[in-house]
Amino acid sequence: MQKAKKKNRSLAEKINVMRASVMGANDGIVSVAGIVIGVAGAKSSNYAIFLAGIAGMLAGTISMAMGEWVSVSTQRDSERRAIEKESAALDGNYDREFDFIKNKYQATGISSELSLKATKEMMSDDPLDVAVRERFGFNPKEHTSAIAAAMASMISFPTGSILPLVSITFFPENIKIIATVIAVIIALTITGYTAAALGNANRLKAVFRNVVSGLLTMLVTYLIGSLFAH
Repeated sequence: MQKAKKKNRSLAEKINVMRASVMGANDGIVSVAGIVIGVAGAKSSNYAIFLAGIAGMLAGTISMAMGEWVSVSTQRDSERRAIEKESAALDGNYDREFDFIKNKYQATGISSELSLKATKEMMSDDPLDVAVRERFGFNPKEHTSAIAAAMASMISFPTGSILPLVSITFFPENIKIIATVIAVIIALTITGYTAAALGNANRLKAVFRNVVSGLLTMLVTYLIGSLFAH
């Protein structure tokens, strides 16, 4: 049983870190690409573009890390409150919680006799675990770390930011914008596909949405930058 708990905790933790890493890298690509393309649209020097990109990278890194920490911490607090509430409900009125789970199983099309048997078997081992999962929809044995998610974002955001920053800074003047756009499209294709794979979603739709959002971001910031060109 202890090994199973550790395995569940490890799997949940890995998924949590991978999700934060992919989303952090994706946000780093889009955010910094939007910044540097916008500044480039204003016909600024490479130094100004690089400085704006670095500032965006640092601000985004802190923002993403703190955002992940707050988000996961809030989720964990909510889950703890749900577990405490269900524990009190089981202590105060076990039969009501038992009937809730039995009726839920029966609503899926299982016969009354079979749903009663299934509920008895499920509740005989770990009633709190089963009751929380059926009433609130999460597994109380799966733990996610707010610190791990924050660290993953803190590393992945600047990593993703490097690509558009390097592209816009070091490519020749006449091709730096188009080269940056192409580099960003390739990077967003990778992160979009990876995010879809982690979530078991449609890969093609995820990549399309990711690339389109990135292109729209760069287009808007470029147009705004062009308004202030000198």
